[in-house]
Amino acid sequence: MVRLTVILERQEGKGGWDAEETWFDVLSGGEKQRMAIGRLIYHRPSYAILDECTSAVSIDVEKHLYNHMKSLNITLITVSHRDTLWKYHDWMLRFQGDKEYKFGPMSDYLNLANLKSE
Repeated sequence: MVRLTVILERQEGKGGWDAEETWFDVLSGGEKQRMAIGRLIYHRPSYAILDECTSAVSIDVEKHLYNHMKSLNITLITVSHRDTLWKYHDWMLRFQGDKEYKFGPMSDYLNLANLKSE
């Protein structure tokens, strides 16, 4: 589900599933993020707080992962700089300095983003 079959393909000739590696050195940043999401999907919590969890993966993989997590009815609370994640959420809490913040429906922010792109 997290598109990591490439790891097994890289390990061919090195033992495949039985290969022993230092995963910290073998996995890329995006592969580590997908591995963590794989663990999340396996455990299927009611809620998940995700902090920059897809910053090292492509937008298409990000879309696949978020759609899958949502299909499992996992409530997602995301901390991210990527506005590409907005569409997977219903509410936005946006901090604007030390003591300032805005909270409201995501539709308000999506409409604002659409106006800026026109």
